[in-house]
Parts: sequence; C-alpha cells; structure tokens
Amino acid sequence: MSMKFDSRDPQAAAFWSERFEKQFTPWDRGGVPQALQDFVARSPQPLATLIPGCGTGYEVAFLAEAGWDVTAIDFSEAAVAAARAATGKWADRILTADFFTFMPEHPPQLIYERAFLCALPPERWPAIVQRWSELLAPGALLAGFFYYDKTPKGPPFGAAEDELHRLLAPYFKRIEDAAVADSVPVFAQKERWQVWRRK
Repeated sequence: MSMKFDSRDPQAAAFWSERFEKQFTPWDRGGVPQALQDFVARSPQPLATLIPGCGTGYEVAFLAEAGWDVTAIDFSEAAVAAARAATGKWADRILTADFFTFMPEHPPQLIYERAFLCALPPERWPAIVQRWSELLAPGALLAGFFYYDKTPKGPPFGAAEDELHRLLAPYFKRIEDAAVADSVPVFAQKERWQVWRRK
C-alpha cells in the first residue's frame, strides 16, 4: 500500500513535517555515518559546526559528545521535535530555523552536509552554495555527503559531478573525495563523502 501525502513541495516545511509525522523517512539511517566518525577521529581539534536541515539529528549528539560546539537547524517543526527526542541532553542544540536567514551565534568552522542539498530542487542549489560561502570564513570546511544521480525527479534530487563542481568551485576547493560503504538504500552507490575548504 502506497502512502498518501498532501504536501508535494519539498521547499515547504509542511512537506517534511508530514513525512516525519507519518514516519516516512527513507533517508534516515538511524545512526551516525562512518565517514563522519572517521572525520571527527582524525580532526586535530573540535570544530564549531552547523548542520542545516538536520532531520532526526543523530550527528548532533555524536558531535556534542566528542566536545564539538554543534548547532543544528531545520525548518520543519516535526523534524525538530524528532531530533530533540533522539538527542536527549543535547536537545537544546537543535533549533527551528530557516537556513537562508539563520545567523549562528558563532561563525561555523564546519558546515555538515547530509541530504540537505539533495532535498531541495536544483534551482535552489545556487542559493544554498551562496549561503554556505557567506557563513564560512576562508579556510573553514564544508564536509559531508553529496548525492550523484541522473534522475531529475526527487527528492532526493541528484547532481551530475561536473554540475556540483561548477557550483562549488568559485568558493570552495575540494580536498577529500571518497566512496561511501554504509549508505541507506535510497543513496546506495550514488553518494560520495567529500570535504571542501572555503577559498
């Protein structure tokens, strides 16, 4: 039986809230990806981190437990409620906010990308990249998972590698690129772990 949804616009908070309320979250892996765990383990120091579109936010508790100053945002009230329920004593690190207008208390040294870019249609990507570049000072990092696929229908909306590179290259230099072994089925064989440094 297929699930029925009223909201069809992924640019609206209601789209995501409805899916969280109906517990339809095929992008949710139920834990912290190995690539992020490895990145944190080899980082010379904790980084002030912003997680846009945090969803259930397992990474929030993981980063906070590791001593990182992490703030996570989502514009869906239902997603924020789910994340706060999942993160226990770190729930106050999760805020209801719109990424395009949110001003962090401290400038982030890292923006963690996890199914935020691919959640929104490609016409919004230049604005996302522009906002990443505004929030990150030169030398700061954008790290996470980037979804490559040819299918125009989404979410998730897949990018071609050259398309993503064209968007990011004016502001960022890619310093890491690796295959991902523990993807959820919706992203399997189609995502890469990447780290980009703000120019």
